Amino acid sequence: MSLGTKNRQIQTADLCKQHLRDKHMDKLVLVEEFVHEIEGSGKERDITKWGQFTDASRIQEQTFQRLDEHFEAWLNPG
Repeated sequence: MSLGTKNRQIQTADLCKQHLRDKHMDKLVLVEEFVHEIEGSGKERDITKWGQFTDASRIQEQTFQRLDEHFEAWLNPG
């Protein structure tokens, strides 16, 4: 994996997590649980999982919209 790709993956993960923390400040414990569920922890941690919210155009607004929809569905299953 090239350094550029890895940097983009880290940037995507950081942007997604910060967006959730900023938008859902009243639910920070749930946001952290969601983050843990998405990327895991320890040796199992995989930041590439945040890529599921992006597409080829990498438009941040659309990424955040998909992320918010996924978070809301996670909060309110069924």
